[in-house]
Amino acid sequence: MTTQKASFAMRASFLLTLYLLSSLHNAYAATTRLSASQQKKTEAREKAIKMAKMRAAGQDVVGMTKEAAELRSYELRKKKKKGILKRREASLAQVLFPGASPEEYVAGERIPAFVELVESKKTQLPFEYYDLPTCPEPHEKIQKRFKWRKNLGSRLMGHQHKMAPFIFSAKGDVSCTTLCMMEVGPKNIRWMRKLVDRQYRINLTLDQLPVLMRSKELNYAVRGYPIGFKALASSTGLQDDQYFMYNHFKFTITYREDPGEFEGIRITGFDVHPVSIAHKKVSKDEVMQENGERQEPYSTCTSEVSPVNDPDTYLPLRVGPTGEDMRILYSYEVYWEKSDIPWADRWDVYLVGSPDDEIHYFAIVNSLMIVVFLTGAVATILIRTLKRDIAGYNEMQTLEEAQEETGWKLVHGDVFRPPQNNSLLLSVLVGTGAQIGSAFFFTLLASMLRMLNPIKKGQALTAVIMLYVLCGGIGGYVSARLYKFCDAKAWKKNTLATAIFFPSIIVGMFMVLNVFLTVVGAATAVSFLTIFLIFFLWACVATPLAFLGSYFGFRAEKIEVPTKTNQIARFIPEVPYYANPPVSMFLAGLLPFGSVCIELFFIMSALWLHQLYYIMGFLMAVLLILVATCTEVAMVMCYLQLCVEDHRWWWKSFLNCASAGVYLFMYSLWFLASKLDLVGVLPVVVYLTYMSMISMAFGLMCGTVGYLSCFWFTKTIYAAVKVD
Repeated sequence: MTTQKASFAMRASFLLTLYLLSSLHNAYAATTRLSASQQKKTEAREKAIKMAKMRAAGQDVVGMTKEAAELRSYELRKKKKKGILKRREASLAQVLFPGASPEEYVAGERIPAFVELVESKKTQLPFEYYDLPTCPEPHEKIQKRFKWRKNLGSRLMGHQHKMAPFIFSAKGDVSCTTLCMMEVGPKNIRWMRKLVDRQYRINLTLDQLPVLMRSKELNYAVRGYPIGFKALASSTGLQDDQYFMYNHFKFTITYREDPGEFEGIRITGFDVHPVSIAHKKVSKDEVMQENGERQEPYSTCTSEVSPVNDPDTYLPLRVGPTGEDMRILYSYEVYWEKSDIPWADRWDVYLVGSPDDEIHYFAIVNSLMIVVFLTGAVATILIRTLKRDIAGYNEMQTLEEAQEETGWKLVHGDVFRPPQNNSLLLSVLVGTGAQIGSAFFFTLLASMLRMLNPIKKGQALTAVIMLYVLCGGIGGYVSARLYKFCDAKAWKKNTLATAIFFPSIIVGMFMVLNVFLTVVGAATAVSFLTIFLIFFLWACVATPLAFLGSYFGFRAEKIEVPTKTNQIARFIPEVPYYANPPVSMFLAGLLPFGSVCIELFFIMSALWLHQLYYIMGFLMAVLLILVATCTEVAMVMCYLQLCVEDHRWWWKSFLNCASAGVYLFMYSLWFLASKLDLVGVLPVVVYLTYMSMISMAFGLMCGTVGYLSCFWFTKTIYAAVKVD
């Protein structure tokens, strides 16, 4: 007995000791977490003070120094995070181009540079680099590691994978070297002056890195370099404005070298400093030096002399004094500079000054507030009003007191009466909207799953087109199901209209626009081969899939509804103004557009102002919020319409939400007037044509969501009441 008591006491003391140790451990862990959190806050505060002092001292954020990179990384710290709930640190290379890996080059290895489109923010008419009076394209074969396949999107956008005339070798400095002499006639000079007036910029890429013009003194960095510049008559004292052309280019390439981590070098920066200089040719008497060696033919471009921008030596963009063609001598030089900046941080400078991600969070919160408001309204209808109405109607039926019905139940015999006007068109519109919405959703999903690489030009546009084609079966199925519900028999006509309605409008607008683009020689003018490829996709892929989806749609059972339709349509009393178009369209379309208007600004800036847009997760969230908003707005408007005994909800449910496309087009007009500075008629026509296409697709998608939501809503509420 004594032994058992002793054993029990030992066990109790052991358990008590474990409990005390566990309590001490938990207290220590909590203290450690608290101290770690405090330490992190202290470090963040100290770093913020340090960065503020650096900015106050005039430290730039665009340079390639260690201090500039540190300040740049601090300003972009919120962009360098991945994930939604758990935000973890990442580099911009991982955020912008997931899956991209660095290229290593050995000393002396030839690295090709590629030309991009010559573009301007003042016009939407890009040109190819070799359309300019510049040195001809080199005939050197592109190495396999630098090749990329053309896709449909890159063809439509006018991207050409052509080598630049400049020669770059890893770690190989090049002193001032002449490239070629070009003669430019009066017609081309007038065209070049127009390009200078419209601020066209030439874009090059080296190791997939766009060329930058940067200034530490002015603390700015911009992509590409201008063709030339204009000196106003007020600044020169002359009667006319003077135009000058850049014909010498100083390239600076920064690289990182770390033998312990990788072999060779990695390119971390690609800069250019353009110079306008009228090269001075050496006279024949000066060609031979005293020692008999041949002197370089241009005194302004030698191994010891580097051209600089000097008003006395600018190259004027004009014909010769006697009307002869202008002679342009192109030259360049290359300098390689070692840097400690990692390859993963080389994209930081391209996003300096771009809006912070907190603005996107604000946009989503703004949209969520709209959704919460609408959810409250719908909940009030479904939980309070409808529940009370349904209970009252069912009770009246039970007590046989339903001498006279009022409200939305009164139209139970007509609410599912198929639309009397243009049921074929309505079915086609809804099917097309379902196809567009599915393609857009799958494109965003593929982008979020890292199946699309932003580095590859035109890949996103290719994905949208291909997924739209492959979703033809969805459009055919939805259209056929709705058309069958309308007791229609012309299924072939319905299927063919679904297959050709939207593509024919888009292609027709594009073909008319393409004629004008071809006349002006724009790079975005599409060739006959590309047009044939689009026709092939429509005729041989999209249309058969639409017929396949339509086949299954007509083979399926007719959509069942909870009430029978009367033979004679009920008289519709006078409807209040808010339940009739265009007032109902104005009210209903405002909220869906309002839920996406903030994010829409960034998308428009990426499309028309050449900015980077990479946050597809935000865009997917905005899409889901848009669908929720359209759904709830459509149900509220449908309920209000049924309460005034108007059973014609079919077309109204579609048009109410489709009016968001009208708001989008009106927003594009505001964006054109306030944010764009387009010059000329054709750039405005190009902008309005493409925005009308986008607005049309947006409206069809929103209208489809509204229509299908109202169909589900009416089936749900009328299935809950007892009807004789």
